[in-house]
Amino acid sequence: MKYKNLEELIEVIAKLRSPEGCPWDRVQTHESLRPNMLEEAYEAVDAIDDKDMAHLREELGDVLLQVLLHSQIACENGDFDIEDVAKELKDKLIHRHPHVFGTTKVADADEVKRNWDLLKAEEKTERKSAMDGISRSQAALMSAQKISKKAVKTGFEWPDENSLYECFYSEIEEFKQAKQEGDKLHMEEEFGDILFAAVNLARWNKIDAEQALLKANKKFEKRFRKMEELSTKPLTEYSFEEFDALWKQAKKHPHS
Repeated sequence: MKYKNLEELIEVIAKLRSPEGCPWDRVQTHESLRPNMLEEAYEAVDAIDDKDMAHLREELGDVLLQVLLHSQIACENGDFDIEDVAKELKDKLIHRHPHVFGTTKVADADEVKRNWDLLKAEEKTERKSAMDGISRSQAALMSAQKISKKAVKTGFEWPDENSLYECFYSEIEEFKQAKQEGDKLHMEEEFGDILFAAVNLARWNKIDAEQALLKANKKFEKRFRKMEELSTKPLTEYSFEEFDALWKQAKKHPHS
C-alpha cells in the first residue's frame, strides 16, 4: 500500500480524539488549535529558509498534524472529513490547471497565473469587491502586499517609480507634521501610510516585503549577537558613540 503510513496516521489522530485517547487531544477545538496552525507554519518556513531538509520534513509533519486534527474535529461535528478536504483540493487543482488536465495552451508561467486568477474569480462568485478574500488573520505586512496587488489588478497603479518615491517621502513629511501637532492617533495613521507606501515600492520592484523584513530582522539579530560577543563591558554601560563603533565592528565580521 503506497500511502500506508498516511492512512495509519489518520487512524492515530482518530484514536487520540476518541474516548480512549489522549485527554489533551480530546478537549481541543478549532479555536484552541488556531495558534498552533500559525506557529507550525512559521516553523516550516524557518526550516525552508535554513535549507534544513530534515527539519523541514519534521515541520511539515507538524503542519499536517494540524490539518488532520482540524479535519477529525470537523468529522466529529458532522461537517467534513479529511477525504472531503482532499477531494475539494484535488478538484480545485484540476480545474485551475486546464493546461495540464485539459486542452488549454499557455505560453509561460505568467499566463498560467492570469488563467488561475480568472478561474478563481469564476469559482468565488460571492466576491463582489476586488478587496474580498483577504485574510483577517495574516500579518499586516502580508495583508498590505495582497491589498496592493489586488488594487493593481484593477488598474489602480502609480504611473512610474518616481511617483512612488514621491508618495513615500510625502508620507514621511506628513508623519513629521503629525508629530509636531502632538497627535498620537494621527502619527499612528501616517506611520501606517509610510509602511504601506514602502510595501508598494517593494511590489513595484518585485520584492517580497515580508521576506525582506524577515531577512533584515535576522541580519540585525546576528549583528547584535556579535556585538554582545565583542563587547568588553555590559552593553547597558555603552554610550551611543561606543555602540556605533561596536556595531561597525560587528558588521565587518562574516555572516553578520
